[in-house]
Amino acid sequence: MSVLTVDNVSHGFGARAILTEASFRLLKGEHVGLVGANGEGKSTFLNIITGQLTPDEGKVEWSNRVTVGYLDQHSVLTKGKSIREVLREAFQKMFDMETEMLGLYDKMGEASPEEVEKMMEEVGEIQDMLEHGGFYTIDAKIEEVANGLGLGDIGLERDVTDLSGGQCTKVLLTKLLLQNPTILILDEPTNYLDFEYIEWLKRYLKEYENSFILVSHDIPFLNEVVNVIYHVENAILTRYTGDYEQFRQMYAMRKSQEAKAYERQQQEVDRLEDFIARNKARVATRGMANSRQKRLDKMEILEKPREKPKPTFQFREARTPARFIVEAKGLVLGYDEPLTKPVDIVLERGQKVAIRGVNGLGKSTLLKTLLGFIQPVAGTVELGDYLQPGYFEQESSRNNSRTAMEEVWDEFPGLTNFEVRAALARCGLTNEHITSQMMVLSGGENAKVRLCKLMLKDINWLVLDEPTNHLDVEAKAELKRALVEYKGTVLLVSHEPDFYEDWVTAVWNVEDWTTKIV
Repeated sequence: MSVLTVDNVSHGFGARAILTEASFRLLKGEHVGLVGANGEGKSTFLNIITGQLTPDEGKVEWSNRVTVGYLDQHSVLTKGKSIREVLREAFQKMFDMETEMLGLYDKMGEASPEEVEKMMEEVGEIQDMLEHGGFYTIDAKIEEVANGLGLGDIGLERDVTDLSGGQCTKVLLTKLLLQNPTILILDEPTNYLDFEYIEWLKRYLKEYENSFILVSHDIPFLNEVVNVIYHVENAILTRYTGDYEQFRQMYAMRKSQEAKAYERQQQEVDRLEDFIARNKARVATRGMANSRQKRLDKMEILEKPREKPKPTFQFREARTPARFIVEAKGLVLGYDEPLTKPVDIVLERGQKVAIRGVNGLGKSTLLKTLLGFIQPVAGTVELGDYLQPGYFEQESSRNNSRTAMEEVWDEFPGLTNFEVRAALARCGLTNEHITSQMMVLSGGENAKVRLCKLMLKDINWLVLDEPTNHLDVEAKAELKRALVEYKGTVLLVSHEPDFYEDWVTAVWNVEDWTTKIV
């Protein structure tokens, strides 16, 4: 049974087609992975099916009585509530029913026996619905899911005003799972989750009996939880049955067949045109030339398979720094209160270190402290001589109205228009991306602009906070290659062991330093 039907949906921005006659079926219990390169239109498609965008053509139909829960890249929280209060909102309908039930009890004191009997029936029905819906175990359910995604470490009484963007996304994801909608729509849910919590979400989604649509560039995660892939490329949406690995094999086969068919047809066209050119002037062969011309005119010419611009990342190396990049003694990380025990840290020239550990224990704080952006609670940090660091921050400003080109040009005013465009193009961005505002670019395109700025600097110490968040599969592989090749020192925060395990020289686990119970 189809719970969602999309028929011939087309949508574009300006002259650019995002989707062309896209059709989509979501069947009951299907676990769908929506994949494609950055900027191909995955988030646009989700916005269309959730009614946030109206397509130029086509129709979207949900079956009756489905509830849809949507977590997108740009979800925000209402400030001023505790995490627990926000999570309890997932059960708002039940709280409303309880209020109604208590109101009926109040009225019974002044009601006639007949009215009391009727009210008792209503109260009984509400009571059954609350018990069946698990109303009396809500707090236990909240604790279970919140701990599964690591919110217990932050503290459920914490005001959401104090949370980072990543922590807010985690709260919204937890609330969504607690709502238990018929259809889950998740846009890159693992971006702000550490390895342990990704494993928890993986188990949750594998056992999820309802349908979901998932956008993710985390291939091991996709392979574990989906059974259908929809791939969007060049505005065309194509369905494949199976996990991501099976999709990749079928896609490669299809691309190979398309390329061979195009080559064969081009050879046939060349042969016919050559024959026509040599024979149309001669009376004896003119009839044959005309018949070949008719065959050529009737031929449906295949379009040349289009190649997406592939990113090429390369970090410029500054002069060789001193042997010790950074030395910290008795370092205690934190803001108002300590996050860690006192630790000694030494980072030497040429080391490539990954930092891992559950969220909220100070990974980003560590980077900012070592760079000197924030002061430690205690201890000292000493930076080596001749350092030229380059810092990639996990979160970028959501309301940046500058275009990608302005973003780069403002920082490097000495470059020509051509040089800025060329630098952005090398990162896999098209002319349309380059002239778009940063806030309308997808998460992956935005990250490519910020990586582009890093690549224009001379750097001998790369400090990267979750650089793979939002990057598509090709960009992620290219970034890995560039970091392996880079001769300088690297300090990397990442929740993807697959990305760093085979090339880093050491892994620092902040869970070994924390004062919290992990």
